Amino acid sequence: MVGSRRDARHALESRRLADTSQGDPRPGHDEKKWCVGITVDPKRGQIYWTQKGPDNAEVGKICRANIEIPKGENAANRRDIEVFFDGLPEPIDLELDLENRVLYWTDRGDPPLGNTVNRASIDAKPKAPEIVFDHLMEGIGIALDVAGDRMFMTDFAGSVYSARLDGSQKKNFLFGQGNLTGVAYAEISSKEN
Repeated sequence: MVGSRRDARHALESRRLADTSQGDPRPGHDEKKWCVGITVDPKRGQIYWTQKGPDNAEVGKICRANIEIPKGENAANRRDIEVFFDGLPEPIDLELDLENRVLYWTDRGDPPLGNTVNRASIDAKPKAPEIVFDHLMEGIGIALDVAGDRMFMTDFAGSVYSARLDGSQKKNFLFGQGNLTGVAYAEISSKEN
């Protein structure tokens, strides 16, 4: 895994932070080793990433480690990698709500745990994540608007959804747009002349 926001396994090799390939060529045939999503917690100096696993295999996981590799270690042998959650259907993209210290992620695996948006506190990790949105059609992208109490999601069926961060007020405002993957949220201020 390298320092990139989207699809880390195809990212530029600018700084290798973690190597979970165990020597396999990149990207390798073992989908359990594929890093798909990545996000950063600058407050704790950590990175989080997903390793999706094979389709609907329930061997996906979310890992975290320090941004700085421990002294005397390297990306392949670092010992500070923590499995945050495992046994997930197929975790894909993830985003951090830094204000409330909550990690959100999409999972495109089979229901009931897949085709969902999940969340969990990163400071007081629960035993199991909370599902806050379901019935996605292979959920992929996620973006948060924490100040506006909103999240946005995409799926392979070509839909764009929004909901409050607790999963209420669900809306599907675009559908049938083709295979959508990532989504981003940006506030754009208008300047009047």
